[in-house]
Amino acid sequence: MRTEALPLTVADLLCKQATARPHAPALQDAHGVLSFAQLDHWACRIAQALLASGVGPGERIAVLAENRREYIGLQLAAAKIGVTVACQNWRLADAEAEHCLSLVSPRLVFVSARHAEVLVRIGWSECPVIGLDSDFDGFVAGGSGIDLGLDVEAEQGLVILYTSGTTGLPKGAVISQRAMVARAMCFAAEYGITAEHAYVAWSPLFHMAATDFSLATLMLGGKVIVQDGLDIDRLCSTIAHEMIGWLVAMPGMIDQLIDGLKRNRTRPHGVRLVGAMADLVPLQQIAELTGLLGAPYINTFGATETGLAPASGALLAPGVVPTGLAKRESGFCRVRLVDADDRDVPQGTPGEAALRGPTLFSGYWNAPEVNAHDFRGGWFRMGDLFVRRADGSLDFVDRAKYLIKSGGENIYPAEVERVLLAHTGVADAVVVRRRDERWGEVPAAFVALQPGAGVTSEALLRACREQLAGYKIPKEIRFVELASFPRSSTGKIQRHEVERQWLAA
Repeated sequence: MRTEALPLTVADLLCKQATARPHAPALQDAHGVLSFAQLDHWACRIAQALLASGVGPGERIAVLAENRREYIGLQLAAAKIGVTVACQNWRLADAEAEHCLSLVSPRLVFVSARHAEVLVRIGWSECPVIGLDSDFDGFVAGGSGIDLGLDVEAEQGLVILYTSGTTGLPKGAVISQRAMVARAMCFAAEYGITAEHAYVAWSPLFHMAATDFSLATLMLGGKVIVQDGLDIDRLCSTIAHEMIGWLVAMPGMIDQLIDGLKRNRTRPHGVRLVGAMADLVPLQQIAELTGLLGAPYINTFGATETGLAPASGALLAPGVVPTGLAKRESGFCRVRLVDADDRDVPQGTPGEAALRGPTLFSGYWNAPEVNAHDFRGGWFRMGDLFVRRADGSLDFVDRAKYLIKSGGENIYPAEVERVLLAHTGVADAVVVRRRDERWGEVPAAFVALQPGAGVTSEALLRACREQLAGYKIPKEIRFVELASFPRSSTGKIQRHEVERQWLAA
């Protein structure tokens, strides 16, 4: 006998908190605090306004804005009516921004005054634009705030978060309501996060860290503190006054946070966990930061596509320089380590992580060939190589798909090489990762010029600045002879050999 049981959605769990804890603080920013009842009422009004504007279930809206309460309000409203929010990365160059918007064919674009000029520069006219600073209050004014009680499929996409593309353009990862609820459950179960813990959303809401864990915190009954970017002094003040569950800290800002904690003489009110990307952070920095906060560093390995899976549970003791970075497999997924032929590798042998589990995304938007390849055999291939130890823990080895992780951003070399190779004076080029004390890794380019070409590094950097986000621009360009590139038998430049031979020189 089989019965159909529909999974809960993000909207269902928000409604539960609004009923059980109506007066508890839910969303805080520079303009004040909304209780759960107020937040749910506001989300209902926004949802009604979307429907009245002709945005129906299964369709998409786009948001191009800094962190602000309206951003989360739109995500919650979308959850109530089965609409997907495409979260636009305002760090991208204009050509990339136009690609990301056109890819998802939104019915409406919501933009802040700070980033409205992007739409002007790219000549966006494919759908109406709502200004968050000028039009939004009027947009939602007609809504009654009464929940429509719609049955929304849990497999309906809730957000689209963009990831770097192996062929040079960003891809849109679709995260469903099912996946977002599962990520909240993983957040609670792995870390012991409860309604007593606040989350500080300082990193951009177009990324997993801010969107996933803001929504998870609200579903669990905790307070989300929306911060408009990284303000170290404000963050230190929050640390001193709030009980924080997970304080996200990543390469590029940890040294600033350490300095800020010392300068402000911050005494933490309570931080349960701190960190991210332990593999890219100097070990001494981990020890110093955790010592100042009295909290362990979280030794995770996840992705936009997977959430906290595959490895989310290992903690590094506070105030101690780690002696190893082995990771513990998440309880909310199944992980296989496989070879190039999709066969399981023996214990102790490197293999690519292949995942199944409820936190997994639903595929890349409008990319059937990529999805067929990455989900072959019913398992999602992460493109990351691990070794499994005898105790079941996982050691990160390398990336099967060559990827540069710079701070909180992913960069595929093809994105940068596409620009370099388009220059008429360039004969060939390769971009590799270079270790960096602040950002973890940064891109470095090696370029061979056409005979007689008088191309300068500044000319190439100028082309990169015109077409790429700032974090993707090479931090150095070295000119080399075309014949000196180390190549495979098929003529392909061998990136690891470039790293080994030339970056060490």
